[in-house]
Amino acid sequence: MAGRARRWVLSMLFAGSIALSGGSSVQTQSAPPSSATPHRECSSMATLRLPDVKITEAVEISPNQTPAADVHAAHCRITGAIGREIRFTVLLPDTWNGKFMMGGGGGYVGTIQNAAASSVDRGYASAGTDTGHQSTGTDARWALDNPERQVNFAYLGIHRTAETAKAIVRAYYDADSRYSYFFGCSTGGRQALMEAQRFPDDFDGIVSGAPVYDWARALANGLKMAQAMFPDPKSLTASVVTPDNLKLLDAKVLEVCDARDGATDGVVDDPSACRFDLSKLPACRGEVAAADCLTKAQRAAIARVYAPLEDAQGLIYEGQPVGGEAAAGGWRPWITGVNDALLKSGGVPSLTFGFSTEYFRNFIFSDPNWDYSTYDLARNWRHDTRQSALMLNADNPDLSAFKARHGKLLLWHGWADPALNPLATIRYVSEVRKRDPESESYARLFLLPGVLHCGGGNGPDRVDWMAAISDWVEKNTAPSRLIATKRSSTGDVVRTRPVCAYPQHAVYSGSGSSDDAASFVCR
Repeated sequence: MAGRARRWVLSMLFAGSIALSGGSSVQTQSAPPSSATPHRECSSMATLRLPDVKITEAVEISPNQTPAADVHAAHCRITGAIGREIRFTVLLPDTWNGKFMMGGGGGYVGTIQNAAASSVDRGYASAGTDTGHQSTGTDARWALDNPERQVNFAYLGIHRTAETAKAIVRAYYDADSRYSYFFGCSTGGRQALMEAQRFPDDFDGIVSGAPVYDWARALANGLKMAQAMFPDPKSLTASVVTPDNLKLLDAKVLEVCDARDGATDGVVDDPSACRFDLSKLPACRGEVAAADCLTKAQRAAIARVYAPLEDAQGLIYEGQPVGGEAAAGGWRPWITGVNDALLKSGGVPSLTFGFSTEYFRNFIFSDPNWDYSTYDLARNWRHDTRQSALMLNADNPDLSAFKARHGKLLLWHGWADPALNPLATIRYVSEVRKRDPESESYARLFLLPGVLHCGGGNGPDRVDWMAAISDWVEKNTAPSRLIATKRSSTGDVVRTRPVCAYPQHAVYSGSGSSDDAASFVCR
């Protein structure tokens, strides 16, 4: 993959680390200790012996004041492997706050990733992993006929890395972490829920952003959209839906839905409360495509995105909410394509197309040449994915073991996410609450208007989730109203907005600037 294209794809996949490290909040986070914490020499950690673990590097990293750096504080970086091929990196700050924050990965992972690396600047020890394989972008060929790698990716790689990292922390500081946390978005959000469900003793507090928790369902929906946008597998260089279609669609959605919350600000605050009629968009005469109208084929393809995916047994996956259709990082790179950088580097026209077809080819059918265009989802999906779903889905609403050890789970999702549907996350939280009416005491959801996948979009997308989860775990301060910020390209805060614990949402009070959080209340 060419360097520029690969960086672009990774920036789309791992935007969750931006949302973690860049936020501001009404809550504050204590600074790390002012003096260095007693610890072993970093280089001596290269000889540390742990069962089934090989440490390959232990290097002292000097302070780095480059703004773009993930970590600025001085720390010891330890890299190694667990078992045959679960690679990991542990970051141990010179001034340790006594706590551990592990970060998740994105997409199919495949490189050592840590969405919580910036926590080292606050004094946390941190860790990340490649979950047991090496790949890039949407490539899942590593999973073909390899159940060990599939299981490591599904859940075991994160758990084994968490246990190994905690042992390394203990050896380095001669003390256990007082609190352990996990932060992840997208695949990392699924990893987060998998930890709460399968390994509830690993972490005291967990932040799960935009989780692809119902993997088999979400990627079936991705296949639905791939079939709609690219019906001919031999012609992936042109999508049924064009960028001009998206601009027209986006403008009409805002015209109908934007002001419903009382503030006309370019953001649809609650898409579920707006009834948008796609048929009202102008039709092209003679089915000749143009910038200011839709052909029948274009309208049908867009309608399929908005429509739920169903079969004879009922819902498979929710239809896409309105909002953010033409935003940078919205429908075009994820759904409609053509994503030129991804097509050139990976041979797929959109991210959703890539993730879904690779899943079916390598996890389900073990056939790299499987043809997505003729697959009947409604007839075959449940049967074909049932075994894979048992391994990859983190959809168990039973969090009783996590609750019993006083764990706290904070979920969040952008309302304009083009990759994973916030309505699906609402479905999971609703199932948790149905099973345990008191679940709000340990599991809460926040929905961010106008926010895309793991960040970006027209809405305020940065929240200090780190402060929120640590305050909940350590001070029993349950989050009910957090502050999200939107920053300009120069880093200036241009908009703030409260985000409220679901089912509440922020409502404009009727006076004051719509760019000021003080002008909104939670209802």
